[in-house]
Formats: sequence, C-alpha cells, structure tokens
Amino acid sequence: MPVQTVAIVVHEGVQALDVAGPLDVFSEANSFLDSADRYETVLVAAHRNPLRASNGIGLVADLTFEEAAGSFDIVLVAGAPTPPEAEPAPYFVQWAKELPRRSSVYGSICTGAFVLGYAGLLDDRRVTTHWQDAQALAARFPKAKVEPDLIYVRDGQLITSAGVTAGIDLGLALVRQRHGAETALKVAKRLVVVAQRQGGQSQFSPYLTAPSDPGAPIARIQDHVMADIAGRHTLDSLAAAVGMSTRNLARHFVRETGITPHEFIERARVDAARMMLEGSDRPLKAVAFDCGFGSADRMRIVFSTRLRVTPAQYRASFRRAEPA
Repeated sequence: MPVQTVAIVVHEGVQALDVAGPLDVFSEANSFLDSADRYETVLVAAHRNPLRASNGIGLVADLTFEEAAGSFDIVLVAGAPTPPEAEPAPYFVQWAKELPRRSSVYGSICTGAFVLGYAGLLDDRRVTTHWQDAQALAARFPKAKVEPDLIYVRDGQLITSAGVTAGIDLGLALVRQRHGAETALKVAKRLVVVAQRQGGQSQFSPYLTAPSDPGAPIARIQDHVMADIAGRHTLDSLAAAVGMSTRNLARHFVRETGITPHEFIERARVDAARMMLEGSDRPLKAVAFDCGFGSADRMRIVFSTRLRVTPAQYRASFRRAEPA
C-alpha cells in the first residue's frame, strides 16, 4: 500500500488532545508498518505563526491553507472546548468546501464538525460531536443527522468523532479499516486504550439538567422524584404532589423538558445508579433496589438500552480511583 498523507487542521484555542490523539495513533501505527506503507502527518493552519492550544501548549503548522492546496488521503479538522460563536474566516470555509474533491477521507474531531457544517459538508449526513455540543450542532445545521451518542460515525468519505479522546477512537477506526483489527489492537495496546470502546457518549454525559426556575412545578416534581428515587412514582402521584391534573402535568412536563415524566424518572434512576456504581462496591441487586429498578435484571436491561453497557461493565470502566 502507498504512504497515507494525513492533514490535521489546527487553529488558535484548539483542543490539544483533538490534535495529539489522532497524531499518536498514526505515529504508533508506523512502528508496525513497512516504510512504504506508513502515515505521513502534517498540521495545517491559516499561518505558520505559533498557535496556543486551549491548555496553553504551543503549536506551529507545517503548512498554510494556501500551501495545502493539493490532495491528502485524510484531512481532519480539530475542535476546541467550545463551538465557534460565528462562522470561520471565508478562506477557511472555502478550503474546507473543497475537501470532498481533494481527499479520500475528511472529517472532524469534537467541535471541528461546526467548521464542516459551515462548509455545507454535513447536509444529509450522519455525524457526531462532543455530547455537550450535539444539540447546538443540530440546531445550527438542521440538515445534519446528528447522532449524539456515538463515539465516531462514518458516512461515506465523511468521518466525525465525539470530543477530546474520541479522536483516538477515530484514528484507530481508520487504522483498522486500512490495516486490519490486529494492527489497530497493537496500536491501542501501545497507547494503553481499548481498541474499540463499548457503549456511547451517554456514559459520560449527564441525563438530567436543572430547570431554569427552581420554584416551577417541573422543578418541584424533579425534586420530589430525586428525594425518593426508589419510590413508586406514577403520573397520578406526581400530579398530586404539585396540585395539577394528570393531563395538564403531562402536557406541561413535555413542553418544558422535551420528555415525558416516565422518561424523566428512568433517566433519574440511571443517573442515581451511575453515581452509586462509580462510588461504591454495593452489590448490583442492592443498587438496583435503592435506585428504583426493582431488580438487577431490570437495571441491566435499562443500562444496555440507554448506555449500551451493562452495570457491571460501567462499574469496571468508570469507577472513581480509590484514595491512596
């Protein structure tokens, strides 16, 4: 196979791990590949002046956009901790618009997806970004098919990933596709990560958000449920707790939160169970009972459906480190 050329787009305030994660994947892959089959990586930016990443580290591009007018096998736009507030500079957007013509694979890490959106490259395509910004991406580019729970997603030439360390998953997926699962596994072991993560971004994102008005009926219902998460909550009991009819409560709850009361209760129980699994060694059946699932089997079904991992897998992966 010929050498694969990889360009990663950087900019002021870029998330350093969005850049370093994929770069390290391709660099480590080279140690297992023939010299004629290696990856050659470059950083591309608007200029060659030093850039400061969000964590303070300095970066200098190898090529400017003008110099990077040729073709690359892979082009990835790195993101920042927050999405861009406005459309990027016209020359950046124009350069991005040409990526389908000048690259075999193009895509983004984290909020780099917003740049591709401004270039019109997300329309009618399945994409993802950091869980915290998925709703904003969907609102800003309504033609995009945003998949908020995926670590990465490939749609034809386009590949996008979730935030920060998910760039490693994206890089490993590209290595696996070109060089096979065995090589990707070797690279993953060198980087001390899993070759293919179980579950999606929902393992990391909170299901519940605080209502804007703490005194509103919706906030009172949420407080009522959280105060007795193991209790049996019905639409009738919730309506009685706030002095509303069941019909008005159901309509009001969906309008204010976008989910039904039943959906809220299940999400609340998932969040409560996640905290307990992360911070204690209690048996699964005890966690399930205390969080209102009734049984460990029911909790496993809900976790598998919502988080795509079992409670045992979640505990093994996300336990907080014990103090020394």
